Amino acid sequence: MDLALYDPEHGYYARAGQRSGRAGDFFTSVDVGPLFGELLAVQLAEMWRLLNAGAPPSPFDLVEAGAGNGRLSGDILRVARLRDPEFYDAVRLHLVEASAAARAAQPATLADVAERVASSSAVLPASFEGALVANELLDALPVHQVVMREDGLREVYVAAVSQTVSQTVSEPVSETVCDTVCDTGLQLVEGPPSTPALAEYLERAGVRLEPGWRVEVNLRAIEWIRDAARRLTRGFIILVDYGHEARELYSPSHASGTLTTFTRHHSDGPETAAPAWLRDPGGHDITAHVDFTSVRAAAEAEGLTTVGFLDQTYFVLGLLPFLPDPQSAIRNPQSKTLLMPGGLGSTHKVLILGKGVGAPALRSLSFKVRAT
Repeated sequence: MDLALYDPEHGYYARAGQRSGRAGDFFTSVDVGPLFGELLAVQLAEMWRLLNAGAPPSPFDLVEAGAGNGRLSGDILRVARLRDPEFYDAVRLHLVEASAAARAAQPATLADVAERVASSSAVLPASFEGALVANELLDALPVHQVVMREDGLREVYVAAVSQTVSQTVSEPVSETVCDTVCDTGLQLVEGPPSTPALAEYLERAGVRLEPGWRVEVNLRAIEWIRDAARRLTRGFIILVDYGHEARELYSPSHASGTLTTFTRHHSDGPETAAPAWLRDPGGHDITAHVDFTSVRAAAEAEGLTTVGFLDQTYFVLGLLPFLPDPQSAIRNPQSKTLLMPGGLGSTHKVLILGKGVGAPALRSLSFKVRAT
């Protein structure tokens, strides 16, 4: 998954500056239009003022992780420049993006607001005070897939047909997951877990897998949020992604796992016995739902507090009244798409974390704090 998505030469994200949108393979809240950025600008400006309460205005580090070509940051900055110049002038924008092609496209995307860009890099700033925003980042981090068998937990590996199973994993095993090999010459095999961290992760989350259940474990997401928490000196982290609490993600309703691929806005089904993610490596998105329970626990272990966890629907409804013309905004087709139950509104969750900020009653939490 890491190679298929992020290999500098052949990776899906590395080979293009933008993958989402009508001409892409999937649709995000940013692709709906500038309204999502407009709503975030309201929330971020409030966060900046909370950080400056009782003190002279200070710079505000706005870090966008998984920034792509910078469209979301551009939407945020343009509306801030128009409606809240004081906040706009305080912003120091840090774009974090693994794809060199996407980073190369950022200057053109942000041309008229480029004065606020402080850095563009593949890694988070060493330290920052302000807010970090990550929209649909964690679901695209490489995952481990495991399956529970009668004799215990096994990990699923990708192997070349010419390899024996013992060449793929550290201990000899004989069981293969499927006999059908895809046209890339890859197959899935089962072996001992590559790290004890997989079983430890499930135990911490209170998960008990039944024999036959196949699930994903995103160790990279835990590493990422721990690293982000350590780099944040004071401020907020806003994570927007699709996923569930652990009790739902690791349950009978998801006992086949959530790992899937997207091409031309359709989830790739099992056209053959070989899993879709083995076909055309680097040619499509690969994604898995986020375990918000474990992400939140890892953040709190690093000193962050959970300010709110809610459906995107309620996040948007909390912010709409603070726009200049709320009624027009509500009638805007973009609002309907962002709010739609069963669509972006309920499948996407918003996790807001804080450090050194107490428990503020944020505008985005003013309607209802509920995650379905």
